[in-house]
Amino acid sequence: MAAPYYLAIHGRLVVIGKEPDGDAVRFVADRPDSYAQLKHAHRIRPAADGSVRLRLEGVDAPELHYGPAAQPLAREARDQLLAWIGFTELEYAPPTATLVTAASPDAVPAVVLTQAAELHGRPVAYLVTSVGEDEHLPPDGQWAPVDRELLDHSFNTLLVQEGLAYPALYASTPVAHRTYLHELAAEARKNGAGVWADDRTAEFTLEDPASIGPEGQLILPKLFRRATDYLEAVAGGFRGNLADWLVAVSTSSSRNEDDRVLVCGRTELRLSDLLVQANDAVWFQADPLDLVFFER
Repeated sequence: MAAPYYLAIHGRLVVIGKEPDGDAVRFVADRPDSYAQLKHAHRIRPAADGSVRLRLEGVDAPELHYGPAAQPLAREARDQLLAWIGFTELEYAPPTATLVTAASPDAVPAVVLTQAAELHGRPVAYLVTSVGEDEHLPPDGQWAPVDRELLDHSFNTLLVQEGLAYPALYASTPVAHRTYLHELAAEARKNGAGVWADDRTAEFTLEDPASIGPEGQLILPKLFRRATDYLEAVAGGFRGNLADWLVAVSTSSSRNEDDRVLVCGRTELRLSDLLVQANDAVWFQADPLDLVFFER
């Protein structure tokens, strides 16, 4: 069972010259050698300025720049996250307006609480910039339990609570954390907050990139990324539906896109097992809140 202990790494968040989005920002550690204590530390490759891209634990915001592709509400998620962190007077480079060219301040002190780096070398972390006057963050370099009180101070929890991101629950996430994030997401959906007002994951049309693009239908970001790659494969000559492509790409190469997933805490399936497609109509046969993914 996943342990609730996370390594506290102190440092600062930076955005100038970066492309932050609604669930990923860049972080410069005060003591970069701290990363060596993490699981899969060898995957972490800091940039020239010492920054690493974080992946926020437990959340998946709409994609702002998956290559040239993007989703509805992605800018809103990014803008709100950066505002919560404390960045103001942000300026972006045209034409995509994703690269930050100016911000005030140029860095914000922060603490990340992390156990491991994921497949692409991003520390999977809870992100905190401050707590209440009577509370204290764990010291730099200390392994500490992340309890509900600390979760409530994290931007991860706030993103799910406000409906700015979908929950992204993994088997590596402590059960208590998964349960709490599920509860917050269920309440956000009940209130029609953020993504839940527009979510079309259960049934959507997959005709072309525009159908799930910024002016199109909003679907689970993990599904959006795979659907985007599938449409590119179709343009290149692939014949078959989205589920066929997930199986094909995962069995014919080292690239595994057909995630293992636990549904309702009982049934282990592949992502392809949850998809039904008839021409351009796609049905996703599970509630996004009932999914727990297995790390690759």
